[in-house]
Amino acid sequence: MVMKAASKKNPAKAVPVARKQVRTIAAGEFKAKCLQLMDEVAATGETIIITKRGKPVVSIAPPPQEEQPFRSLYGLTKGSMKIHGDIVSPLPNEWEADRD
Repeated sequence: MVMKAASKKNPAKAVPVARKQVRTIAAGEFKAKCLQLMDEVAATGETIIITKRGKPVVSIAPPPQEEQPFRSLYGLTKGSMKIHGDIVSPLPNEWEADRD
């Protein structure tokens, strides 16, 4: 766990910050265990860095979490209401708002 530096507002208090686990593996080992390592990344969420001759070449990480798609409120109640009678012609009663 990494400790975040104290803030200006609260100089005496350091805040712990969680860091994702990162594992390093050689390219030859990755080649032999590719499918198994992909399953581990999907299950644990950890990142794996593949190296060639000790230098990082590729990083394997789980995909970002998928957000719920936007769903418009327009048409949400379609088919749940039924119109009875004429809704266009004026009402037979006089409304208070229509009086002068």
